[in-house]
Amino acid sequence: MPSSTRRLMKEAAELSNSPSPHFHAHPVSDSNLFDWHFTLAGPPSPSPYAQGIYHGRIVLPAAYPLRPPSFRFLTPSGRFEVNREICLSISGHHEETWQPAWGIRTALLAIRTFMDGDAKGQVGGLDVSEEVRRAWAEQSRAWCCESCGRSNAEILREQAEVCQAKGISGDGDEKDEENVKELAGLKVAYRDELGVGKSQQPSQQQTGSEETQIESTESSLGTNSVQHQVQQPLQQPVQQPVHPPLQQPVQQQVQSQPQTQTTQRQTPWLDRAIVGVVIALVLMILRRVSNLEDI
Repeated sequence: MPSSTRRLMKEAAELSNSPSPHFHAHPVSDSNLFDWHFTLAGPPSPSPYAQGIYHGRIVLPAAYPLRPPSFRFLTPSGRFEVNREICLSISGHHEETWQPAWGIRTALLAIRTFMDGDAKGQVGGLDVSEEVRRAWAEQSRAWCCESCGRSNAEILREQAEVCQAKGISGDGDEKDEENVKELAGLKVAYRDELGVGKSQQPSQQQTGSEETQIESTESSLGTNSVQHQVQQPLQQPVQQPVHPPLQQPVQQQVQSQPQTQTTQRQTPWLDRAIVGVVIALVLMILRRVSNLEDI
């Protein structure tokens, strides 16, 4: 069994054995532990989300808990865009702040704690008036998830009954929220402070490196052209030989003259040899003829 599956089964059992009246989280199906739905009560009063109950989705990567989960709100809240990944320091947009020791409970408590924060510059964040947020908070209680088949109010009502039967109140979650605030890295991440600053540095370094490369190429081209201009006058006298091409035919003629003389000297000897062979053949024929006549 993969370690991520064991971790998710452990977290699901922990959330079932130690439930919270402020939120409920569970896998959508037993066959897929990497897709969860959550129902979250809004922060306490005087928050404009105090009367709201919000539903959302958690998508966990295959490398969880080494990589962080992503969170999407399915209920309109006025704080986060619907069905768009939110950008907190525990979400997938800032993986460098995620720690494997954190889990789904810590993430939901952090979202509830920082829900009152300013949405300026956040990915998926909305910036609307408190009246709109309060109105959406009232409407969110009756919102019904098609996959879960129940309204947000019904889900948290059943969750409160389970907690009451186990003797669990909401005081423990408030303490957990205080601990979440003290955890390093769990802060609201602003795009103009983190995203832009980080995106500008690589671009500046890239432009600087490109300028350096351009200067180096220009300097190398300049030195190569100077060297080429200096080498050309030195190579011209060597590359234009005058006498060697004229000497080659003379040498060939000198070499050919002895060959013709030797051939001329060898021709009389060959003629004499041929004449001698012919005479010898004639003599042999005459002897045979004379021998035949004597017989």
